[in-house]
Amino acid sequence: MTRKDLLGLYDLSAGEIETILALGLRFKAALKRGEKEHTALKGRSVVLLFYENSTRTRTSFELAAKFLGAQVVNISVATSSVQKGETLVDTGKTLDAMKNDFIVIRHAMGGAPKLLAETVKAHVINGGDGMHEHPTQALLDMLTLKEHFGQIAGLKIAVLGDIRHSRVAKSNLYGLTKLGAEVRMFGPRTLLPEGLEREGAIVCSSREEAVEGADAVMGLRIQLERQKAGNFPSLGEYQRYYGIDENVLHAAKKGALVLHPGPVNRGVELTSGVIDGAQSRIDDQVLSGLAVRMAVLSLLGGEERA
Repeated sequence: MTRKDLLGLYDLSAGEIETILALGLRFKAALKRGEKEHTALKGRSVVLLFYENSTRTRTSFELAAKFLGAQVVNISVATSSVQKGETLVDTGKTLDAMKNDFIVIRHAMGGAPKLLAETVKAHVINGGDGMHEHPTQALLDMLTLKEHFGQIAGLKIAVLGDIRHSRVAKSNLYGLTKLGAEVRMFGPRTLLPEGLEREGAIVCSSREEAVEGADAVMGLRIQLERQKAGNFPSLGEYQRYYGIDENVLHAAKKGALVLHPGPVNRGVELTSGVIDGAQSRIDDQVLSGLAVRMAVLSLLGGEERA
């Protein structure tokens, strides 16, 4: 990869995505063998700048950087100069003056990583910005699919839930369609944004239509923290009409994978039987996330060795 930053999948080519996935698969295989010590980023520094809460993304980026030999700095925004009124641009300039090599940023405002990338010399990686994109989550989803199926072209992927507020859904739509998958989407009308068809999605009229014959079914978390008003009457009604249970999965292909970006609202988006069932790849997605973030850091840093 020759680009400086990873801000989203909308601008990435299919070839760039395949390059990331290929290296990610090599790192994942190495992790499964217990090989965690690499030197691709020895002598480099990685700053984690998270303006929103995170467990999986922050932790996997931290471990990915450390496994590659980098020094990692976690910035607690709640106790930083941001609370004194420091702007994102000024924070970036300060971090750049300290000669940091990478900045991984999560921010509530869409476009914040792009603004930061235009300000600093460091490589900027988008760890999720508002309702815009979450590129490494989509990449780890695609890595999980590619490892299982061998390729993504020709797969039918059902994405169900709160699509309007989901940066994960958008990044997956961009990435999966570029690699030749069919992406079907369904959710409450109040949670379906305009223009999905223009981006390549097939918007379905029912949960059953979306899941029918699917190779993988992805549930999305209801993002109540991003909603300004109630978009459905109750969680119970949501589960009844939009949730994924064993009966819903029967319409998918036999052995279809179940994915979810986490954290899961048990009994709402997915039943416990589905979450803990044999078709679930939710725990495997976590390992895929570590591997794909190692790949992204290595490629942006100019290294391509696992």
